[in-house]
Amino acid sequence: MRVGLITADPAHPVLAAVTGLLTPHHRVEHLDPGGDAQDLDRGDLADVYLLKARTPRALALAARLEGYGAPVINSAAATARCQDRVEMAALARAAGLPFAQTALVDGLGELAAAGEPATPLVIKSRYSRRHDLVTRADSAARLRELAAAWPDEPVVVQEFTANSGWDHKLWVVDGQLFAGLRRSELAPDGRGPTLPLPVDELPAGWTGAALRVGEVFGLEVYGVDILDAGGGAPLIVDINAFPGIRGQAGAPEALADLALRTAAQAEITASEASLK
Repeated sequence: MRVGLITADPAHPVLAAVTGLLTPHHRVEHLDPGGDAQDLDRGDLADVYLLKARTPRALALAARLEGYGAPVINSAAATARCQDRVEMAALARAAGLPFAQTALVDGLGELAAAGEPATPLVIKSRYSRRHDLVTRADSAARLRELAAAWPDEPVVVQEFTANSGWDHKLWVVDGQLFAGLRRSELAPDGRGPTLPLPVDELPAGWTGAALRVGEVFGLEVYGVDILDAGGGAPLIVDINAFPGIRGQAGAPEALADLALRTAAQAEITASEASLK
């Protein structure tokens, strides 16, 4: 099988591990969406592609590959649903998932002009990307600082939910669940390492919520950030298509198996179609 990696960083730990598992029995190719991958010949496609990058160019490349008939994990459309936090929240809440109430604002200047916030706020860039804005604001002074630093940034607002200060990081690969604990992005001392968290120690209902995300968003490889909102009640604060999944035993194997199985199924489907 030929497996294509759509990424600018093929040395990423999880992709490097998958590459090591697949070679030498299979061929692994790297497509940099910011390079010459846009000139890809439609007659020379891999059997399956893993979409790790989430830039607009990467999504456009993935959509073009899908148009040529190549299977892509995750699809361009499913990946895009996780980039716009307004669409993400609306889709999740409409499906009954316990996602944080999320409001779109015209800009940080509007928030700053409104004066002191009634409650602490979590401010995030509307569009999820590397080095985007994710911060907490408890005062008008803080909002003014943010407005000066990010004057043109489209943002969303969530009310801050009191919690332990730890994000529960749940990752899913083709229905297989992995978990870890990491300090919140809002932690003043930084996030630090991800700590192990046995899946069987998750509160009741969390596993079902995480797996339901995949059904709702059409994702096969994804991450879900959950806070304990009190008494074990889950609050989903973010969803990521094809996250890093670092240090999770069994995750590279699950990814490699998913890639090969998807490629094999696509080959069977194409053969059946040619006989009709």
